[in-house]
Amino acid sequence: MSSYPEIADKVMGLDEAVKRFIRDGSQIAIGGFTVTRNPMAIIYEIIRQRIKDIHLVCHSHGQGLDVLIGAGCVKRLEIAYGGNGRYAPTCIRFKKAVQRSEIEFEDYSNYQMSLRFLAGSLSIPFIPTKSGLGSDLLNYEGFPKEIRGRGKVASKKFSLLQNPFNGEDDKVVLLPALNPDVALVHAQYVGEDGTVRMKGLTFADIEQAKAADIVIVTCEEIVPRSFIRLDPDQNSLPPFFVDAIVRVPYGAHPTACYTFYDYDPKHLNLYKKVAGDDSLFRQYLDEWVYGVSSHEEYIEKIGAAQLMKIKANPVLGYAVGLDRK
Repeated sequence: MSSYPEIADKVMGLDEAVKRFIRDGSQIAIGGFTVTRNPMAIIYEIIRQRIKDIHLVCHSHGQGLDVLIGAGCVKRLEIAYGGNGRYAPTCIRFKKAVQRSEIEFEDYSNYQMSLRFLAGSLSIPFIPTKSGLGSDLLNYEGFPKEIRGRGKVASKKFSLLQNPFNGEDDKVVLLPALNPDVALVHAQYVGEDGTVRMKGLTFADIEQAKAADIVIVTCEEIVPRSFIRLDPDQNSLPPFFVDAIVRVPYGAHPTACYTFYDYDPKHLNLYKKVAGDDSLFRQYLDEWVYGVSSHEEYIEKIGAAQLMKIKANPVLGYAVGLDRK
């Protein structure tokens, strides 16, 4: 930690980051998308510390969302979509939890969720859009009336308003802003000054981070200032947005981290086989989450041979020749 004097108070381990910033009942936004750049290392640590009653908000998500729900950490969810691509078009534990009414759930479109985080990042209470007009998204609410307006639950899912700049019948949808307690982001690089660089698609991660009270960034590498100043247009977040930095190589596994490694078909296929069965899923958690004491032990368990298979071509950004079946 002394190697990075400018961020010495922000660089910490997974255990400390979770203990310091995440509480039972926190509203948490997690970055990434389906099987790409999920902040898995810190998600596993949240599960190990048995954080409960999380109010999860995501634009769209996959593996991280599913494991958190399956482990019983999530009480409430607002999201557009949850899936693991070919391995689970709809996330398996997420689907079960909704069907069994084990979580409170409300859905929006991808665009609507992105706009809600954008509104939060701009410090405005709501944002107008045409998205959702003519769809059942405006016909059904997921949350029960008794929780409306409590905590960080909006008093209503949306509101319809006549466009004040058009005299004709011209309805717009007003969406409530999101300001999570904590945003979790996995990035390829953090500079020794705290600047964050996400390579490839950033999804809604930047808006989530700007909207949140606390931002925890896990990363593949902490790099010199001279590196992070090259191509400054590639940088994603300035240092003052970031509250905690955790270096965890392969911190998105089994999801992909562009230019570093691809998603892990072997592990995602394993997860697909066990996630549908409650007993097998508990065994999976015991082996892959509770049964490892650290992220380093988790990486050792995956094995060097498998890590080499998913290693990305740094130019193309993905693993060439990877068997994805």
